[in-house]
Amino acid sequence: MDFPNSGPTTYVMRALELFDEYGDREALIGGERRLTYSEVRNEVLRMALALRAFGVTPGANVLVMVANPVEGPILQLAVHLLGCRSFWVAPVTARREIDDYVRLSGADVFVYDARSQGALGAEIGSALPVPVLCLGPGGVGPDILATDAPGDLDPAGIVAGGEPEAVFQTSGTTGTPKLVHLPHSFFRQVLAIAEQQFLAANAPLLRHLSSSPMWLVSGQITAFVNLFTGGVLFLEDAWTAGKFLATVDREKINSTFMSPPMLYEVLDHPAAATTDMSSMFMFNVGAGPAAPTRLRQAIRLWGPVIRIVYGLSESVVTTALPGLTEDAAHPERLRSAGTPYGDVRLEIRDEHGNPAATGENGEIWISSRLNFAGYWADPDLTAETLVDGWVRTRDVGHLDEDGFLYIVDRTTDMIITHRRSWNIYCRPIEDVLAAHPQVRAAAVIGVPDPGIGEVVHAYVVRTPDATVTGEELAALVGEALNEMWQPRTVDFLDALPLTRANKVDKKALRARWATEHPEPAAAGIGSAG
Repeated sequence: MDFPNSGPTTYVMRALELFDEYGDREALIGGERRLTYSEVRNEVLRMALALRAFGVTPGANVLVMVANPVEGPILQLAVHLLGCRSFWVAPVTARREIDDYVRLSGADVFVYDARSQGALGAEIGSALPVPVLCLGPGGVGPDILATDAPGDLDPAGIVAGGEPEAVFQTSGTTGTPKLVHLPHSFFRQVLAIAEQQFLAANAPLLRHLSSSPMWLVSGQITAFVNLFTGGVLFLEDAWTAGKFLATVDREKINSTFMSPPMLYEVLDHPAAATTDMSSMFMFNVGAGPAAPTRLRQAIRLWGPVIRIVYGLSESVVTTALPGLTEDAAHPERLRSAGTPYGDVRLEIRDEHGNPAATGENGEIWISSRLNFAGYWADPDLTAETLVDGWVRTRDVGHLDEDGFLYIVDRTTDMIITHRRSWNIYCRPIEDVLAAHPQVRAAAVIGVPDPGIGEVVHAYVVRTPDATVTGEELAALVGEALNEMWQPRTVDFLDALPLTRANKVDKKALRARWATEHPEPAAAGIGSAG
């Protein structure tokens, strides 16, 4: 499907046509609000008119800060209908990072949800020399939801040229935000995926429960694939495992996405074994590697509904492994991220950029129409990451002879040891630890050693009343892998720290280690409660 890059025929115009076709079907549900497609279409047009009435013009940089309200997808479509560029603030990140992102955005207008982001939004808005608009009353600017915007609800009369784009806040290794720029072609490709791979395939209409806000790239593609295909999108804020299970049962949810730590919470919840999950069609798990032991538990409990997905902000959907089962012929597939999705081309390359042999670990490179356009206002970082149309993921993995991808680490998380000139990867160690019946979750990092560079340190979350010791877990790794991969030290935690995307936060674990262990690691296994 081809659309011109600008002018009246944008992806939003096609989306509004689809919404008109879907009519009185339910479309968006969040909190107490349940909107039909006709209502969503009209809300998009009303919001675009309100934005225009307050001076938002094509090409403007619209800074947005919301949680996960029903108005999130509507606001994005309205901003894009006007031919503007949206900049999505991640409100749960560190304030310094938010301030840097706001500064780098070059905002022409700031829109925030006064109902959920009141104090922070007012603080940011008061410091910006641009117009401030609010979703809901009580903010420092006018409430665009209460604005009776002038004009007919005719999209052709609203569009005035301009390029619909989006920019997302994602963390760099130093804590300085990287601004991931998604062009109009990204959203056109999302629409093409929806029409060609879901509608054309006669897949069941999705009833998708999403806790991924619109300020995550995954939240955007989740929202729009569901809406473009005529499904029902349930937006959930303040996620808990109990709330998730109750909603699945009540609303007959057949699709969702969650990170491995969230999956583990669901599996460990007392209601997991009794909740009716028979409606589930596609239980997506991504944003990090899931332990095979936990995946087996999910398969035995719910059947072949788990779908492993791998992607990143710079290339959001890369591989997929649907209908996960315990395949006796390929038990290793539980560790796989699947095969390339859609138009994705994937290569494993060595440190010199040359293709690696089958089964050999190297950096994962990706080419896709869903690739980002670069880092906003950072040509040097863009040139390092986007090379000849390929995204360097900084993830390490290998392909098997059937084309299945296995991810073993981040290049920044590899444990560098001088013994035998060999690098150690975190994923195999974490899988061994998580396989112990008294372990709920595990994460490993490299910690300094003056003799060999780095050694393995493990953080482990045990089950209630567990008796397993650090020494026993380290020995388990030594037996399953070898002594070089064996954790030298083990600490026990009540929970692993998570990032705003619900991934295990290894940066926080390294900071914890540095605070608690100012001296280099000493020989021997230690454990802390």
